[in-house]
Amino acid sequence: MTTVAAYAAPAAKAPLERTTVERRPVGEFDVLIDIKFAGICHSDIHQVHDGWGSSVFPMVPGHEIAGVVAETGPGVTRFAVGDRVGVGCMVDSCRECENCRAGLEQYCLRGNTLTYNALDKNGEPTYGGYSHRIVVDENFTVRIPDGLSLDVAAPLLCAGITTYSPLRHWNAGPGKKVAVVGMGGLGHMGVKIAHALGAEVTVLSQSLRKKDDGLRLGADHYYATADATTFEKLRGTFDIILSTVSAPLQLDAYLSLLRTDGALVNVGAPEEPVSLNLFSLLNGRRTLAGSGIGGIRETQEMLDFCAEHGLGAEIELIGASEINEAYERVLDSDVRYRFVIDTATI
Repeated sequence: MTTVAAYAAPAAKAPLERTTVERRPVGEFDVLIDIKFAGICHSDIHQVHDGWGSSVFPMVPGHEIAGVVAETGPGVTRFAVGDRVGVGCMVDSCRECENCRAGLEQYCLRGNTLTYNALDKNGEPTYGGYSHRIVVDENFTVRIPDGLSLDVAAPLLCAGITTYSPLRHWNAGPGKKVAVVGMGGLGHMGVKIAHALGAEVTVLSQSLRKKDDGLRLGADHYYATADATTFEKLRGTFDIILSTVSAPLQLDAYLSLLRTDGALVNVGAPEEPVSLNLFSLLNGRRTLAGSGIGGIRETQEMLDFCAEHGLGAEIELIGASEINEAYERVLDSDVRYRFVIDTATI
């Protein structure tokens, strides 16, 4: 076992504090990664606050991990010492079920192993990227292309793949009108990726405060949802609406913006339940859907796509001592658009 420095939440809603955790020895198919940068995802805050329930403490959050391979196990064939690599939201799965065999490990029928706040196959807790080092199976490690700096690549391991996967699945591209709800950590990557795929992109945000940013990042149109006329103007407009917000939406209003056979896809996860009038689906053969992250193969595809198109996250780099302040700022929507921790400061 290797002892490494980390930042952990000792209890629900408690401030994160510096501590140490134990990493397992490097196994036959493992890579030891020196973590250089770790993104702060809103889901980190949900779990530290036990907003979704089932949180386990102490908790080391972080599933947007970018770093460099420091050691490899004897059976590793995909990576070598010095390679630039990333780790996203999961570090294992059953690898045997129908979904895993199809490259959909994120939907493992037996349950995948999350990068943090989970138990691995040996019953040991998993600790995430707010730390100096991590040991991960090579099959759940991805290569970060040279065209992407590690700091702006880190958020792609969650925010990037969480938006890329549904946009690809629902065929965003030329001739399609895509709306992105929310211009935050997920939403800004949704705008960039949808634009790069060739879709006509609209941002739906509470206000016009971030309009200039939205247009700069690739949006063709930008509307404030606080303006009641927005929903009248845009009725029946979109093929795909990607909701990235973690607050409950008035689903009926957003479903009215879809064209026939359009899809409202949720990637944000509110803590509270939402209500729906089913006639909103029946009128127009509309689809209300959800999407998780992507599988390992698709995550690598996303990274290669982002490198090809020059798409990194818009980040604010912080030191570890600023993590708790950053959490408060995320809750206040005061970040453009992803905090990334320089883990050398842990």
